[in-house]
Amino acid sequence: MRLTIHNVKIPSRRALGQRTRPFASDGIPFYGCPRSQSQTQSPSNMITLVQNAMAAVLDPTRADAVAVVGELTGHLALQKLHDVMLNDKQGRLIMLERPIVSKENIPYERLLQSSESIHATPSDRITFGQAYGGFLHKHGFDPDDRDEIKHICDPNLAYVMLRYRQSHDFFHTLTNLPPTVLGELGLKWLELFQTGLPLAALSGTVGSLRLDAQQHSILWKLYLPWAKRVSQQMEFGALMTVYYEREWETPLVDLRKRLGIEPAPKIK
Repeated sequence: MRLTIHNVKIPSRRALGQRTRPFASDGIPFYGCPRSQSQTQSPSNMITLVQNAMAAVLDPTRADAVAVVGELTGHLALQKLHDVMLNDKQGRLIMLERPIVSKENIPYERLLQSSESIHATPSDRITFGQAYGGFLHKHGFDPDDRDEIKHICDPNLAYVMLRYRQSHDFFHTLTNLPPTVLGELGLKWLELFQTGLPLAALSGTVGSLRLDAQQHSILWKLYLPWAKRVSQQMEFGALMTVYYEREWETPLVDLRKRLGIEPAPKIK
């Protein structure tokens, strides 16, 4: 589901900050369930947080547990990201239209087909859409697999978290990091510097406990310095202010240059 508004000026930060997303017929917004502030801070949520934090520590591959921890601990960081998006032209447009990354809303089949010619395309002419389609095809990923938001009561912050979650494969495409444990940890460090989300810090630190000595060396000597360097070249929250769905035909090298991103070091 996507709300498209034509011939409208991008609203002011103040006006957009007051905007709420229309609800589905059952009264639930498509990006998460509304909850009162008291519910958000209730003892039951604290229990949920502790249970899922322990599950995530014991098994960092538990994406469901990590997601819950992210939702219950990310309020301040999400508020800051929301402010960043409202202060950016494209970010405001994203918050206005609230696109959803799904097979229904992106040219999924076309992106997969375009990726088939990627090896015959000069490297400086490979588009972001080709690279993203190639990433999905190579790893068998489905953009519909991302979970909805369940534990954030503010509709604006709920959408920011959803956008972050659904943009994850875009980040992989930009950085050229593989979806391996090591690659995910390298990306989580960049996400931490870019978003300030406690979820990224949890994943980046706890997840590293599962690495062997060689992988530890790669993470700390290659990926972490790379993430620090790239973050210093980018504006805070820049990854969240890109309307990726409008960049399919943009050469990947140009999009990286615009954002200040350099591909992650290749592992031999």
